[in-house]
Amino acid sequence: MLLRAGRHQLDLSSPIIMGILNTTPDSFSDGGNCYRGEQLDLDLALARARQMLQDGARIIDVGGESTRPGAQPVSQQQELDRVVPVVERLVRECDALVSVDTSDPVVMTESARAGASLINDVRSLQREGALAAAAATGLPVCLMHMQGEPDTMQANPRYDDILTEVETFLSARIEAAVAAGIARDLLLLDPGFGFGKTLAHNLSLLQNLPRMAALGYPLLVGLSRKSMLGSLLGREVSERLPGSLALALLAADRGAAIIRVHDVAATADVLAVRSAVMAAGQNQ
Repeated sequence: MLLRAGRHQLDLSSPIIMGILNTTPDSFSDGGNCYRGEQLDLDLALARARQMLQDGARIIDVGGESTRPGAQPVSQQQELDRVVPVVERLVRECDALVSVDTSDPVVMTESARAGASLINDVRSLQREGALAAAAATGLPVCLMHMQGEPDTMQANPRYDDILTEVETFLSARIEAAVAAGIARDLLLLDPGFGFGKTLAHNLSLLQNLPRMAALGYPLLVGLSRKSMLGSLLGREVSERLPGSLALALLAADRGAAIIRVHDVAATADVLAVRSAVMAAGQNQ
């Protein structure tokens, strides 16, 4: 599968890595890593992105507003200040394929002008003006399922049938995006692991990921260091690399096209070993 992403083309015939670059002070795992004191340091952000690209990331996902459970929203101007200068430098100095993790239509528009190649929206273009803004960019869009909002989503998530409800929601958002002028071949789907879901919900979604893949759109999954690993293994965020790698491999085996991670080098090693084993099997 080839995905047109701005001036880039992504080959999704085997899983690729999206490296996480949060330009926030409060993200659950890497908040503040691009800061010196209370100020965002563009050189530090660029250095982190360069390392992820060197380690094997094909996409850098820049986010200026934390969506961790309990996170509070930031102003539009704050998000613009955290995102657009980083996008500009990544594109100009690294020729990077940059994704922007945002729900704000103005941030989408300005990021596209700065050279971003993909929009990654946890709210699935539901904010006022987001559908039109995303369509006007001509860029691919990832539509994600989330029950509730980040500040409340983990309070008491409930579903009668998690798989059917996530599929129904994403199918409806696909049709809304198409009606707004976004081509079907520019859409990706994310089931939203950890976004308004219990451990049991997350495990069920992962086990049944092939059912999501059968919808016919590339799947983007984010499982890296998430609280489901804390619940499952009793590990703190800094101790979740082995669990994150296991989830990345399971997701790849179940049809994920893009795997969004913090630990790019280790994940790249896992996917390289998987690829070698699969190739050996095909050559027998």
